[in-house]
Amino acid sequence: MPELVLGPVLRYAGPSEATVWVETDAACEVEVLGCSSPTFRVGGHHYALVHVTGLQPGETYEYEVRLDGEPVWPETGSPFPPSVVRAAREGEAVRLVFGSCRISAPHEEPYTLDLSEDARGLGVDALYATAMRLGGKPSGELPHALVLLGDQIYAHKPPFETLEFIRSRRDTGDAPGEVVADFEEYARIYRDAWGDPAIRWLLSTVPSAMIFDDHEVGDDWNVSAAWVEEMRHRPYWNDQIAGGHVSYLIYQHLGNLSPEELKDNDLYADIRTADDAWPLLREAAYRSHRDSTVARWSFCRDLGKVRLLAIDSRGGRVLDEGSRSMVDDEEWSWIEDKAAGDFDHLLLATSLPLMLGPGMHHLQAWNERLCSGAWGKRAAKWSENLRRSQDLDHWASFHGSFTQMADLIKGVATGRKGGPPSTVLVLSGDVHHGYLAEADFRDAEPASRIYQAVCSPLRNALPEEKSFLQEKAWNRIVAVLARLLARLAGVRPENLTWSLTHEDPFFANQVATLELDGPNAAITFEKVVLDASNEPDLKRLYSRGLA
Repeated sequence: MPELVLGPVLRYAGPSEATVWVETDAACEVEVLGCSSPTFRVGGHHYALVHVTGLQPGETYEYEVRLDGEPVWPETGSPFPPSVVRAAREGEAVRLVFGSCRISAPHEEPYTLDLSEDARGLGVDALYATAMRLGGKPSGELPHALVLLGDQIYAHKPPFETLEFIRSRRDTGDAPGEVVADFEEYARIYRDAWGDPAIRWLLSTVPSAMIFDDHEVGDDWNVSAAWVEEMRHRPYWNDQIAGGHVSYLIYQHLGNLSPEELKDNDLYADIRTADDAWPLLREAAYRSHRDSTVARWSFCRDLGKVRLLAIDSRGGRVLDEGSRSMVDDEEWSWIEDKAAGDFDHLLLATSLPLMLGPGMHHLQAWNERLCSGAWGKRAAKWSENLRRSQDLDHWASFHGSFTQMADLIKGVATGRKGGPPSTVLVLSGDVHHGYLAEADFRDAEPASRIYQAVCSPLRNALPEEKSFLQEKAWNRIVAVLARLLARLAGVRPENLTWSLTHEDPFFANQVATLELDGPNAAITFEKVVLDASNEPDLKRLYSRGLA
């Protein structure tokens, strides 16, 4: 009898339909709420994305998963409530939870408290704490969406069970060593990341949207053209990049798409009809890595009158020095089109913050200019080393794209692209601290309130020396000095300005919640703590009304 390996994961949920993703250990028919789909095969793995139809707006449906007619979910003896699909209702308030950067490790001591590299725990898991809290709430109080903004896995820091799996199949004394190196190992690390009972229940009952960052493939992925050229000469790289791309497509990206988008997706149709989709997916990954126009990882999802526009800021980069861009021209046109419309709120979800601490922002813009040769070849080589060692590859280091995005936000917020929404919110992660910054323009008075909200990490606390640098990035004197460096290197002045709405960034494992009700909006950041019984809990860090 086939068994469930991973899932169910509730991905899309609209007023009348939803999609549920599963991984099984054999080919079978997967059934959810009377709707079924056969599995498709990728190598030795089997998956299905079940299209659930016939839902009524505002109704909540408990569901089970059946494989070839036999029930396999919920698991017998589970302490969590039944998994549900809640169909959206027009005009209802939207609650959205978001965060990024979650490293996998056991939830028992000492791993929750030990912040050393060897322990790999890096603090108490905020996503686990969120699951435990929501498990005690009625279905009507569950979030409408869970938005995971990159680094759901750390391929270069595999958890213990994945590491044992890697050691069992190859000699880790040879390159690439104790990192995830191919599709089999990527599939195994997703099992560790999503297999915990609490996380599994959370993903089964809260619709999710996900975008990747570098750690889904490997540390510093796509940081620069020079880095990519070096990696392509390493004998293991083709297997590594193909495994990273294909695993992201299967485990994360397909579920981001609506049923209508899936119906029109030629690659998805080919996957479902192939005897084994691995050869065609490997070829697609090979082409996608070498040509940014082959695949579009950005996607769009509407939650009532809230538009979530998730922008790929890692996989589709154009990396030629002197003409670097976060996305190619075709994808940028798609982003501009999706940002226009009649929304109460526009959420721009990008794993990398658009608006960093000003000192760090100007430093990255300066570094990009030096890497392109503004101060000569010797400075360019030194700056490339600095870029990699300090992860200087955010929007500021793609300064042309930063300016494009700022102009896009200005057009939306001033009503040039339709009726201005109440807020334009940029949601990001990556930087292992959290903050809320409000933005404005020097030459315009936007009708929308504009914010950068960063929530990171869910579980990967920043070492003390790096938290010091990130905190100083908001210092006014540091910002002035970094801006001067950028000007000397030829970086043009910017029209967009921003500043924190609170005193200091939040350095803790954390999760954020957005409450969006008509034109009204509010945000709450919470950090994870241990309660009196030594169980994970969430404690408010900061709340603010946004509009």
